[in-house]
Amino acid sequence: MALWGGRFQGEPSALFKLFNDSLPVDYRLFEQDVTGSIAWADAIASVGIISANECLELKNALGQLLVEVGNNPELIIVSGAEDIHSFVESALIAKVGDLGKKLHTGRSRNDQVATDLKLWCQSEGAMLVLKLQTLNQALLALAQREVDAVMPGYTHLQRAQPITFGHWCLAYVEMFERDISRLQDALTRANTCPLGAGALAGTAYNIDRHALAAALNFARPTLNSLDSVSDRDHVVEIASAGSISMMHLSRMAEDLIFFNSGEANFISLSDQVTSGSSLMPQKKNPDALELIRGKTGRVYGSLVGILTTMKALPLAYNKDMQEDKEGLFDLVDSWAICLDMAALVLSGLKVNRASALKAAQQGYANATELADYLVAKGMPFREAHHVVGEVVVYAIGEQQAIEQLSVQQLQAFAAVIDADVYQHLTIEACLAKRDVLGGTAIKQVQFALAQKYKP
Repeated sequence: MALWGGRFQGEPSALFKLFNDSLPVDYRLFEQDVTGSIAWADAIASVGIISANECLELKNALGQLLVEVGNNPELIIVSGAEDIHSFVESALIAKVGDLGKKLHTGRSRNDQVATDLKLWCQSEGAMLVLKLQTLNQALLALAQREVDAVMPGYTHLQRAQPITFGHWCLAYVEMFERDISRLQDALTRANTCPLGAGALAGTAYNIDRHALAAALNFARPTLNSLDSVSDRDHVVEIASAGSISMMHLSRMAEDLIFFNSGEANFISLSDQVTSGSSLMPQKKNPDALELIRGKTGRVYGSLVGILTTMKALPLAYNKDMQEDKEGLFDLVDSWAICLDMAALVLSGLKVNRASALKAAQQGYANATELADYLVAKGMPFREAHHVVGEVVVYAIGEQQAIEQLSVQQLQAFAAVIDADVYQHLTIEACLAKRDVLGGTAIKQVQFALAQKYKP
């Protein structure tokens, strides 16, 4: 039975029912709907709408329903209910008769679904925070293992200066730490209870909304009934946090896809996260990473979807807002599995140290060190920059690295160069000179790991 049929003399069309019903999506709010209903039973009992015995009977029946659906989730979908709220209420009436019809007193589906969704966001948000922390632990473990593995750093996808693989790992640790903070901030703002706001104007019964919020583990009740039922900022913020985090995952995936390529060969990926070609037997494709990169666009779509849905809605509730859940659920599912997959990729990753070191020794990555050497000899940096550029052009023509040029060849560009220059041009010197907070010197990477990594 529909929850709103008394006003209508005719039946809705089958097409409208298919179009209007949200059970195939919002069935995921079942546990939250039961939890909210138990709290609401206590609330209306506290103001005398139902007796203590009736409250206990309702709560027992709701508890039984929780167990029954837990054992057989298909009960929800086969019910044909309009939405999860209709399912719970109909199932409750089937258990306790007319008493079940009393539970909705003073409550609207508007504040009910707003509460259910916030409860769901809190639960799923806590799960996502744990997954982000797990991913960061995988990055930190890899950084610890490869703290001194040398590789080229890049700008514009051109070799720039040498770094360590551990330093690369820690760059993404910083990104995912911001993701954790961003998500936690969103969950803090969402930690308010809409229940008791009614359809839009507040409930007509003297419910203690502070006690109701506490019963549902919210920090406090919402403070305006219009905003309570029409607010979906928590959906937008979680979608935004997820989109930013997926952007970080996608960047990491892109780096690793390149590092894994035959052209770079800095790393090898585990067989657990790669697949082969149906035609070319030699192929080992980084499919897990490519799917992370691909699912990022899907997550962005969910963010744009909810922003577009909400952009012109008048106060208070509108049926448009039924579209808030499908994109959010898909986003959270995609984000969660990508975090799990990224951690699995990192756990089986091997750094090809010799190949990565060889690449760092090529591409004139020590050119900046030669410029700094000239500055130390008294030459202005801008002039030193120009001189070293000329040295690089010459070295390319000779098909030699800078450190392979003789002192006499180097002195042709700057007379201040002496034999002590070579100690500044080694990979070890390049790394060691970046001994500043946040730098790639091995000592600094070890310091950063000591602050973050607790194996």
